[in-house]
Amino acid sequence: MKVLFLILARGGSKGLPGKNCMPLLNKPLIAHTIECALQSKYCEEVFVSTDDDKIAETARSFGAEVPFRRPAELASDTAKSSDAVLHAFEYLENHGKVYDLLVLLEPTSPLRDVRDIDEAIAILDKTPGAFFCVSVTKAESAHPSFLFTKDRQHFVNAYLTQDNVVRRQDLSEVFYPEGSFYIAKVLPYKSEKTFYKDGLTIGYELPKWQSFEIDTLEDFFIVEAIMTAKNNGKFNLTR
Repeated sequence: MKVLFLILARGGSKGLPGKNCMPLLNKPLIAHTIECALQSKYCEEVFVSTDDDKIAETARSFGAEVPFRRPAELASDTAKSSDAVLHAFEYLENHGKVYDLLVLLEPTSPLRDVRDIDEAIAILDKTPGAFFCVSVTKAESAHPSFLFTKDRQHFVNAYLTQDNVVRRQDLSEVFYPEGSFYIAKVLPYKSEKTFYKDGLTIGYELPKWQSFEIDTLEDFFIVEAIMTAKNNGKFNLTR
């Protein structure tokens, strides 16, 4: 089974400019994802798709391959990540590299564990009828039953119609994709251009502490604090 490890890292972040190269515990943010991918038993090489020279240089310095530059139209705020993935497929296939499985990683989720990636790959491989696998975490305080909309006069209204707000213990479990990894069999992905299809996608559950994504400066400080605490053994953070 040939597995493509692909990292999408464009240079035009609005929420936290330059975040992919920001130092997180003395390493650029993207380096944590590259190093995690390289530890996988399924990984032969890691490719980075970027439109940014600094990101490309940083990625190469930590062992990733950056053989092509992502076109500007595939790196805009409105561009679809699926189009960037298909662009990478096309380039690599034109250069003789054909893959059975795609593992898509985002630099903004540095708390992932390579053991989870390898286990998710194995689960997908042995599950009949499954084409995709995404990492998810449980929605607790953000459960839809607790959510409200707000009108122009600032009055709140229940997002879901119900007579009373139910107890958390009584709620059915719901999950959201938290961004650590997205895995797909290549041929179905090319056809569907998504990782999400009812009855075809496996949800691999991760704990809440692993599920923080870095989109803002506040996120950055939260992730840095968790990584520091974990590295110092101050908290028993289990998988």
